[in-house]
Amino acid sequence: MEYLTLFLYALVDLSNAMAPYILFGLIFAGILHELVPDTIVKNHLGKDSVWSVIKATIFGIPLPVCSCGVIPLATSIKKSGASNGSTLSFLISTPITGVDSILATYGMFGWAFTIYRVITSMIISIIAGILANFYGEQEEELVKEVKPAFSMAGPTASGQAVKNFSVTQAPKAQVVEKKSFIKLIQDALSYAFGTLLSDIASPLLVGLFLGALIAVAIPENLSALLLEYSWLSYIIVMAIAVPMYVCATASLPIAAGLMLAGVSPGAAFVFLSAGPATNTVTIGVVKKMLGTRTLYIYLGTIIVGSVLFGFGLDYILSGVDVKDLVHMHEEASVIAMVSSVVLWAFVLYYMLKPYLNKKDECDGGSCCSA
Repeated sequence: MEYLTLFLYALVDLSNAMAPYILFGLIFAGILHELVPDTIVKNHLGKDSVWSVIKATIFGIPLPVCSCGVIPLATSIKKSGASNGSTLSFLISTPITGVDSILATYGMFGWAFTIYRVITSMIISIIAGILANFYGEQEEELVKEVKPAFSMAGPTASGQAVKNFSVTQAPKAQVVEKKSFIKLIQDALSYAFGTLLSDIASPLLVGLFLGALIAVAIPENLSALLLEYSWLSYIIVMAIAVPMYVCATASLPIAAGLMLAGVSPGAAFVFLSAGPATNTVTIGVVKKMLGTRTLYIYLGTIIVGSVLFGFGLDYILSGVDVKDLVHMHEEASVIAMVSSVVLWAFVLYYMLKPYLNKKDECDGGSCCSA
């Protein structure tokens, strides 16, 4: 019973931490879909080229979006025609950094550490994107099949259909100009909460439960373990960072605490790099959206890159004491709790929707004989 209580508390805490960023990412993706023509995404991110991967990485660096908020954005640009490599590089580079995280990193660790973090995240993202283009699954046919259904979802089916199928003849900007501001917002919200959220509802629910389970299983004497097995600190931190949900900014005080406890800056950097870039939710979404081979590339590149750059940071900072200021926020805000309730309402609705539809069909006598 005690473990069940701890699990439920962890599930609530995790949900409160993630929900505002996911909802923000959904809304941002919806507005982006309405304002940015699909042709721009296709022209700049749709090619299986190194340059398109670099563009996606640079585009993702400044966005203040976490590892879960980036999911709807990545889903959106993928369905708008971005290549697997561009989508993956965007999915990695965006959550590791961000304007808020960059400034917070500077406040805690200084410019040298900040620049190192940004540059290494770019390198990891670009390498992962290039590998995904060459060795990942090719899903053009799948995207073509999904896109028409995607375009007609929601109350704006006709407008979306015209926008997707006749974009070469009528630029999207012209379509947006004919819409009122209220109509544009309605279409953006319909796209965000009607299509994108329904796509990620299942892996999101699984990820929440797994993330809470892992949070309960993490030992409280983590710092002591890392001190006792210093040569395994990289592996221990990686094993925790990959499945665990943590935002780029929220990971900073954790990394600072690890360093204050005696863990090397390189091991703390592994947590800063792999933690925000991965979690159980994103892993599930990457597998579903980009395929199993691309998932291996995603995890392999982040793990190997983080460890190598962690060793590099230890070499650079050998003999240097890192002093920082740590600010912890333990209580969830009202916004976080409300966002969590809204998110759970949508997720449970989409999870139960197939069963509700099936029940309605049975009640109508179309599928039940008894």
